[in-house]
Amino acid sequence: MNDESVRIPEMVLVSSNGQKMPALGMGTSASPLEGSEETKTAILQAIEIGHRHFDTATLYLTEEPLGEAIAEALSRGLIKSRDELFITSKLWCSDAHGDLVLPALEKSLRNLQLEHLDLYLIHWPVSSRSGTYEFPINKGDLLPMDFKSVWEAMQECQDLGLTKSIGVSNFSTKKLSDMLASAKIPPAVNQVEINPLWQQKRLREFCKANGIVLTAYAPLGTRGIWGSNRVMENEVLKEIATAKGKSVAQVCLRWAFEQGVCVVVKSFNKGRMKENLEILNWTLSEEESRMIGEIPQSRGCRGEDYISEKGPIKTIEELWDGEI
Repeated sequence: MNDESVRIPEMVLVSSNGQKMPALGMGTSASPLEGSEETKTAILQAIEIGHRHFDTATLYLTEEPLGEAIAEALSRGLIKSRDELFITSKLWCSDAHGDLVLPALEKSLRNLQLEHLDLYLIHWPVSSRSGTYEFPINKGDLLPMDFKSVWEAMQECQDLGLTKSIGVSNFSTKKLSDMLASAKIPPAVNQVEINPLWQQKRLREFCKANGIVLTAYAPLGTRGIWGSNRVMENEVLKEIATAKGKSVAQVCLRWAFEQGVCVVVKSFNKGRMKENLEILNWTLSEEESRMIGEIPQSRGCRGEDYISEKGPIKTIEELWDGEI
């Protein structure tokens, strides 16, 4: 049964009539990208210990096992209602065309066996040739996104009640500014890489000023994405973890939480899932926060990592308008 002592704080999504999102979520992106019985089992274990926020995407191929886990959790009485869960999915680049957004969301809902999402995100601020679901994306298939038509379709999805909120992922301040200038419904969330080695201070300030909740992916670094373990091996974080009697992972998650950022962390290990929830009843000192704030910055997830037949990074970043 659920650990009733676990009370995960919630964040208010300003553009969604006060909808609340749990500040700590479980990611389901796997490497290799393959849905499995392991995914379903891990999600059920996460629900049992108190997780209520789950993040998936068309690209991850984990929508179906997540849907199966939700159905089983309901049948076993682990949750009383689907409304106890906050479910996020994402629109992949090849469906990021105005006429394909609604069909893509409807397909995700079928995979999840749900009538609505809580949050639907544009996965990346670029489009690719429709009908292809390659990863990495072939450079020749990349297209500039028609943001106006895509966002209008996202707004229609919310108007139809197929998702309670809409947002974006991997958007720069410039892309967000352009969107805010014309959006009828502003993006509720921007999901980006945030961790102590890529703190996104400028983007955090911009989103706070504009009522956009930031969600951090790769809060422990990008080992599971690109094989980099720079965050977990950082000596400053190790020093703080030792002094606090915590793990480096817990220090990273607590730091992000204290920045007012929602955190999505992926672990299919039940022990680590429990550990991820144990960040809510302690704080970092001012000195520890200062030490983390002075860590040299470098991004783990880079644009060219998403492109096959790699060219100069400026090619993809020109489409993004620079900083992510």
